[in-house]
Amino acid sequence: MQLGKIVGTVVASRKDEKLEGLRLQLVKYVDTDGKPTGSFVVAADSVGAGVGEVVLVACGSSARMTQATDNKPVDAVIMAIVDVLEIDGDMKYVK
Repeated sequence: MQLGKIVGTVVASRKDEKLEGLRLQLVKYVDTDGKPTGSFVVAADSVGAGVGEVVLVACGSSARMTQATDNKPVDAVIMAIVDVLEIDGDMKYVK
């Protein structure tokens, strides 16, 4: 899993029928301080996250293990919205 921040929405009016009903979000990967790492991913949203939220993204075969993405051609999924990120007693992020 990787930390990311949703920075946009991807709209594709023509897509594989197995992707119908999935919301696609543009996620910028961030480090534990919330600073961008320079990488982006388009991820299927399985939890109803919105732009600006910090999320956990799973990639590869793990991305197809949520109820929303089971048996669908996705390689990245937003599988959690982060409420708190704490490292060694230091609150790095609080929603």
